[in-house]
Amino acid sequence: MENIDEFELINKIKNNINNIEERINEACKKAGRSRDEITLIGVSKVFPVEYAMAAIKAGLTDLGENRVQELVPKYETVKEAGLACNWHLIGSLQKNKVKYIIGKPKLIHSVDSVDLAKEINKRSGANNIVTNILLEANVSGEESKHGFSPSEIKEALSEIDSMENVKVNGLMTMAPIQQYEGQAREVFANTKKLFDELKADVKDADAWKVLSMGMSQDFEYAILEGSTCIRIGTSIFGDRRYIDSH
Repeated sequence: MENIDEFELINKIKNNINNIEERINEACKKAGRSRDEITLIGVSKVFPVEYAMAAIKAGLTDLGENRVQELVPKYETVKEAGLACNWHLIGSLQKNKVKYIIGKPKLIHSVDSVDLAKEINKRSGANNIVTNILLEANVSGEESKHGFSPSEIKEALSEIDSMENVKVNGLMTMAPIQQYEGQAREVFANTKKLFDELKADVKDADAWKVLSMGMSQDFEYAILEGSTCIRIGTSIFGDRRYIDSH
């Protein structure tokens, strides 16, 4: 990884965020939506904690991590540095890792089974907190993707929604790498349709307001189709392949 001082890093990330903001604003105009409806999550996975802290100093309020073993030390380091942000766990979560993150993320995006929700509920109850979660919907049908299929999610939601120490805030999905122009947008549109259909079944309709979809390569499509949370890594922090190879 190249040596870069803090001032340069903050400026570099701030410029990248400004570019993303321009694209968000443009997409919101096309969709007839307000910028206030969209939460921008900077995904700092693989990058050192200095990048996460630079992003906070550049004005970013929300940060996401894919793995518990990255989120926990970054959470602690950022807190010790006197900085504040909302943390999001956006990657797959194993049941045996739940105990390490309870109380740390503002939102867990990737609840992909009833058993995982039960573990989060149990650990949250032991800590006298309620944990906000999203159900991961596998709308594209890809076998490589985690999450509930549209046919099984209603029953799962009913069971999870009855748990006392988790609150279901909405859905998360990942679009496939596009095989044809517009494929991602179709997945986002179908997820929004599912999101709207499920709202009638939830215990707390006021909490059902988060639709997490869209990444660096497809977030404009996601905004056009109703996303409220976009998860941006490469376009803010840079190319991870360079970090991975060093």
